[in-house]
Amino acid sequence: MSERLSSRSLPVEWAPKVDPRELSIGIVHLGLGAFHRAHQAVFTEHAAAITGESRWGISGVSQRSASVREQLAPQDGLYSVLTRGLDSPSVQVIGSMREVLTAPEDPAAVVARIADPAVTLVTLTVTEKGYRAVAGGGLDLADPEIQADLAGRPPRTVVGQLAAGLVRRAETGAGPLTILSCDNLVANGPFLRRLMEDYAAALVSVPEARVEAVSSRQRLAEQLESTRFPAGMVDRIVPATTDADREEAARLLGVRDEALVVAEPFIQWVIEDDFAGARPAWERAGAVLTDDVAPWEQAKLRMLNATHSMLAYLGGLRGYETIAEAVRDAELAELAGELMTRDVVPTLTPPDGLDLTAYGASVLERFANPALKHRTAQVAMDGSVKLPVRLLGTVRDRLEAGAEPRVASLAVAGWMVYVAAGRDVNGRELPLDDPQAARLREAAASAGPGPAGLVDAMLSIESVFDKELAADKLFRSLLIEGVGSLQSH
Repeated sequence: MSERLSSRSLPVEWAPKVDPRELSIGIVHLGLGAFHRAHQAVFTEHAAAITGESRWGISGVSQRSASVREQLAPQDGLYSVLTRGLDSPSVQVIGSMREVLTAPEDPAAVVARIADPAVTLVTLTVTEKGYRAVAGGGLDLADPEIQADLAGRPPRTVVGQLAAGLVRRAETGAGPLTILSCDNLVANGPFLRRLMEDYAAALVSVPEARVEAVSSRQRLAEQLESTRFPAGMVDRIVPATTDADREEAARLLGVRDEALVVAEPFIQWVIEDDFAGARPAWERAGAVLTDDVAPWEQAKLRMLNATHSMLAYLGGLRGYETIAEAVRDAELAELAGELMTRDVVPTLTPPDGLDLTAYGASVLERFANPALKHRTAQVAMDGSVKLPVRLLGTVRDRLEAGAEPRVASLAVAGWMVYVAAGRDVNGRELPLDDPQAARLREAAASAGPGPAGLVDAMLSIESVFDKELAADKLFRSLLIEGVGSLQSH
């Protein structure tokens, strides 16, 4: 077995573009998963290499387990990105990750780092469920973890961490902060600002330590006035890393990387140009800075992400383990194309420079990349929070236009059958990894007979379907048709 990657063992020809020893921490990233390490950290590394700036080292915060720290610490924070396209794979070692914190173990350290005057940016990839929002976009103040943070414990939710960090910055005069969400959410910047404002308002109702809570609320409200929450859109397919990927990277590098991440060649980042202070020159590394992210965001969420979800559910039901296998199914590939051209494109205003037809074709080409092996089960995760963002907006817009969103409804029906069936056509288990898994299973188990029974049971879940959409007769009939078709096959 080859020696493990570290600053000592790494061959000089694979050294990071910027010497990690020269980097100071200027960015805190919440949600230290594979996507951040294959996306924002790569942009940051490339920008630093181009400009020569050394102030943009990253402090990464794992919100759940210590596994990422255990991967990176013995490697001096170094890790590699294995890029898999149609050509031979390539690898790059990244050195921008200068610190890894584990929130459950040391929440005080997370707050202290956010409050560090040298930090001017906090970025997030915590997935849709990590924001603990209710349907409609407000903070879920009934969430027990949010309640515990409001009551004054060392914070463990991202909203609580940000709030405590902002209060500390107000106390020490650390200066304004920019908080940049990189999750697949509509208007993610304004969305996060609303959650922070809801949290600040809720502090005054905390019965414990009321005087302290009122003081914190005032400081937080003042700090939020100067905090910027730019919107952002990110795009890169980052499948789960396999043992075969690790072996491939070890062959290329000559050392073993336990923190390896895998990605496709395509990478995109569109950011609203609204910052409170200094930032890396991400545009020098290929990011797009714009006054309006919304058209880019809508195109990506409704075309790429929605199609990804549809292929995950329909492909998973047919027994396909990867998205690439699902796209090679002629019927599913045709449906994916129809979803974009018939249902989604009529709802979009294309941003300058983006041809929606060409973009849709490129989406299917990327999904068909056999080297990625992006598992349908991985993409199918968290459907109850992804569907409202990725598919239901398209359904509403088409219904309001007097059209029949037939393929988009079939995608939603695919999710319903995926939840209810529990197994694919070959009898293999379909894992239900979802924050509302218990509620979804309960609804499916209580469904009446036939496709209509399942549709009505799932439409009753108000955290997924608002009352107006659930009551729409055309949408219900399209769902019944779709569920019936899928169940009969």
